[in-house]
Amino acid sequence: MKLNILGLVEVRLTGAGSMKLGSKTLIYSGEHTHERVVGILFDLTTAKSLGSWCPISDRVVAAKLINKPLNLGIIQLYAPTCNSEDVEVEKFYEEIEKAKGYLKSQDIIIIVGDINAEVGDERVEDVVRPSGVGTVNERGSRLIEWCQINDFTITNTWYQNHSWL
Repeated sequence: MKLNILGLVEVRLTGAGSMKLGSKTLIYSGEHTHERVVGILFDLTTAKSLGSWCPISDRVVAAKLINKPLNLGIIQLYAPTCNSEDVEVEKFYEEIEKAKGYLKSQDIIIIVGDINAEVGDERVEDVVRPSGVGTVNERGSRLIEWCQINDFTITNTWYQNHSWL
């Protein structure tokens, strides 16, 4: 399988940095422990378009790919689980906002990662479509609200393809 960009969670490195892995380039963002740590892996061709990147936290990293006519912004996430305190969840959403602020409003922004939320299978405006899975939970409601405010779509709910479940 050929992949140009791969979002990663639980990379198990410390701090923030970048490294070459054969013909691939890995950027990662973490703290001083091996917990969480998010990363984005780029193939050789795509890495040549990597203009800049910003480590936000061990849960959020942003990268900008230079392209014409529009640049592409990628935000890799690893959300707190449903057992996490509300204050940690709010901090996480603040970190997403910081990552968005790093990118320009005219950039195409793609957010990927482990969101740890269930958004259900009921249509919600242009955010959630009926191909979602499960029943919406508290974290899912928070995600839907954030997407509505920020004009984002949860695209994996738009296509019936859950054969991996």
